[in-house]
Amino acid sequence: MKKYIAELTGTFIMVFCGTGAMIADQQSGGAVTHVGVAITWGLIVMSMIYALGDVSGAHMNPAVSIGFVIAKRFPLKSLPPYIIAQVAGALLASFVLKLLFPTSPLLGATMPLGSEMQSFVLELLLTFFLMLVIMTVAHGSKEQGQFAGMAIGAVVGLEAMFAGPICGASMNPARSIAPAIVSGHLEHLWLYIAAPVAGAILAIPVWKFLIAKSEI
Repeated sequence: MKKYIAELTGTFIMVFCGTGAMIADQQSGGAVTHVGVAITWGLIVMSMIYALGDVSGAHMNPAVSIGFVIAKRFPLKSLPPYIIAQVAGALLASFVLKLLFPTSPLLGATMPLGSEMQSFVLELLLTFFLMLVIMTVAHGSKEQGQFAGMAIGAVVGLEAMFAGPICGASMNPARSIAPAIVSGHLEHLWLYIAAPVAGAILAIPVWKFLIAKSEI
C-alpha cells in the first residue's frame, strides 16, 4: 500500500507543479516562459525520483510501468494498481488546479500544434528516448543509480524544451488524461495514451540488445 500511495502522491505533485507552471504562464501573460515550464517539469521529476524512488520506484507514468513489465523488471500483478494510483494522483492535481484557476481553458492539457500524426510520432520517439535512459540508469551500476534522478529529470526537461510547443511533450498517459478529463478537451487524448505506451515498449528490446552487446 505504501508503494501505491507513493505513486499517487508523486504523480499528484508532478502534475500539480508541471501543469501548474503551464497554467501560471498562461494566466500571467508569459511570466514563467516556455523555458521555465520545461525546467519545472525536469526539476519536479528529478525531485520526486529522489524523494520517492526508494518507496515505489517513482514511476509516476503508466507507460514507464508498462515498460518495466515488458522488461520483466516489475511484476504484472502490480501494474493495474500502479496505473490506478498514477491516474488518480494526476486527476486529483487537475481538480485542485481547476479550483485554483477556474478560468484556465486547458489546465495544462497536451494539444498537438500540427497534425495528430506529427504529434503521435514525436510522442512515441520522446517516450522511447526517455524509457531508454530510465532503463539504463535505473538498472545499471550503483554509481549510475545515484545519478538516475538527474539523468531522467534532464531528459524530461530537454524534451519538454524542444518538443513541448509542437506536441506538448507528454510522454505520460496519466499526465495527459487528467487535464483532458477535467478541462473537457478529450479530442486528441487517444494519441497521448497510445504513443507513449508504444514508445516505452519499443525501447525495451533496444535496451536489451545494447546491454547484451556491452556484456560480451
